[in-house]
Amino acid sequence: MSTPGGYEVDQAIAGTRSASSYQLFSDPMQACAGADLVTTDVWTSMGYEAENEVRKKAFAKWCVDCEMMREAKPDALFMHCLPAHRGEEVEAEVIDGPQSVVWDEAENRMHVQKALMEYLLLGRLA
Repeated sequence: MSTPGGYEVDQAIAGTRSASSYQLFSDPMQACAGADLVTTDVWTSMGYEAENEVRKKAFAKWCVDCEMMREAKPDALFMHCLPAHRGEEVEAEVIDGPQSVVWDEAENRMHVQKALMEYLLLGRLA
C-alpha cells in the first residue's frame, strides 16, 4: 500500500489486526515494483469535496501512469472501483489500456449487487 503521509489506513476501521498484514510504501513506484495488481480510487470521496484541492496536491505523485505499470509485473492488472477521473488518479492510457480490468470489476460488482437486492427484497438466497 502506498499513500501520502496523513492518509494512512486506520487499522481499527480497516479491521487489520496488525501493521504486519500489509506493507506501507511512501513512494508509489516502490509499491508498484513487482506487483501483481495496481489499484487506486478517487482522491476525494463524496463528503470531502472541501478538501479536493489539498488532496490533489497531496496525491499528485500517486497518479497511476504507464511508468508505474512498467514497475509492476508484465502481466499485472489495473483495477479501479469507478467512477474514475482520468488524468487525476489514473492516466487514460492505463485505465483504457490492455492491463485494465475495470469493466470486468464493475460487471462483477453489478452481479453481487443484484444478488444482494434479491436477498433484501425476497429474504432468501438463490
